[in-house]
Amino acid sequence: MEHIVTESANRPAPEATALSGAEWQKRLEKIAADPRMSEENTTISSASVRKLAVPFLFAGLVGLIVTIIGGFTVSPEHALASFEVGLFTSLAIALGGMFWVMVFHSLNAGWSITLRRQFENLGAVIWFPAVILILIAILEVIYSQSHHEGILLKWLNHQEYNHLLHVKEPYLNAGFLIFRVLIYAAAWIIISRCFLGWSRRMDETGDRRLGRKSRRVAGFAIPVFALTTTFAAFDYLMSPDYRFFSTMWGVYYFASCGLAGVSAVAIIAYFLRRAGKLEGLVTSEHYHDLGKLVFAFTVFWAYISFSQYFLIWYSNIPEETAWFYNRQEHGYQWLFILMIWGHFLVPFLLLIWRRTKRTMGLLAIMGSFMILMVIMDMVWILRPMVDFANPSEGGSAIANIWLDIAGVVGALGLFAGLVALKIAKGPLLPLKDPMLHEALKHKNYV
Repeated sequence: MEHIVTESANRPAPEATALSGAEWQKRLEKIAADPRMSEENTTISSASVRKLAVPFLFAGLVGLIVTIIGGFTVSPEHALASFEVGLFTSLAIALGGMFWVMVFHSLNAGWSITLRRQFENLGAVIWFPAVILILIAILEVIYSQSHHEGILLKWLNHQEYNHLLHVKEPYLNAGFLIFRVLIYAAAWIIISRCFLGWSRRMDETGDRRLGRKSRRVAGFAIPVFALTTTFAAFDYLMSPDYRFFSTMWGVYYFASCGLAGVSAVAIIAYFLRRAGKLEGLVTSEHYHDLGKLVFAFTVFWAYISFSQYFLIWYSNIPEETAWFYNRQEHGYQWLFILMIWGHFLVPFLLLIWRRTKRTMGLLAIMGSFMILMVIMDMVWILRPMVDFANPSEGGSAIANIWLDIAGVVGALGLFAGLVALKIAKGPLLPLKDPMLHEALKHKNYV
């Protein structure tokens, strides 16, 4: 197969987009003439995707129903915590996709163009976890009206005087919670829809101004992303134990977002290649860079996790150390060991190997494994908060494990099915991006 690309060397986006109109049309014609850019290679039929999406959606629906049943037969705390494990994993994948899109635009990353559409697709489905977060906040508030505390957010409508809750009441109150969640959801949905919308419009029109617009907006959207992600992690993942506090909590969850997003794209790209799509457009060179990002955020997560643990251990403040104590005792010891070995040591040794990063099958396996570790990280955060809301009561990490599985499958199954359907709704890559010519001939030299 003959590859037809431009003769110019890799150039940064500002110069590339400064071509005259005639030169730009000539470049588009050359790229369009490349056999790799055929419609058959750059699109996938809805029928093909539905074969994968329908089982995911069915499993998610069954998991959701079983979780609701578990909420009545076991406990609402256990059921909601299990569902939130899957929900916050889904949210991490979507936020990670959105984050990488903004980073690629900000850095004029030419190599990522043939993969960027899949990051955009992940970000575009953020409406699902965002809407569910709003519903959970409303459910928590309604539940607190009759039970004088929320399901997981025990500080909601708390009746007995508590000095700590009294001090934190300006932030930890029902009205402000609902307001914040609406802000988070609106910001995420608007940002994700803008970037995907501009990218798809460029597919149709070839208007280079949309690329410049994305680059400018990314600079403003990244701080919005950082703030909303941080406070959402505070509200749902830290405040269930309102005595605990960590200034590193936002970046701790962000590390999972960056890792989950790039791991999910490694899996998606593998299945697209197995389906005969993106042949010659996503190569071992692109996979190599994906692998570098998976490796980098594996190390970054470990760095943030250890830094948080070390500072809390060193300061030895009871409100902070109790959080970790409850996760090293009473049936949760194995999770603590799993986080050390499974989330860092083992993937570090495997991903540092060059062949793992350049082999699509191996990297897809590692991506699946890292998403599993993100799930276990969410279990590590949320499940002990159910069992140890009262420090005098013990719990078990494996009690009613069927409910934990149902909750995770319910949230992740629905999310995965929606992502699969989204992939089939447009081209599998940005067809007329100004930097596409760089991605077509991308090569690693290290």
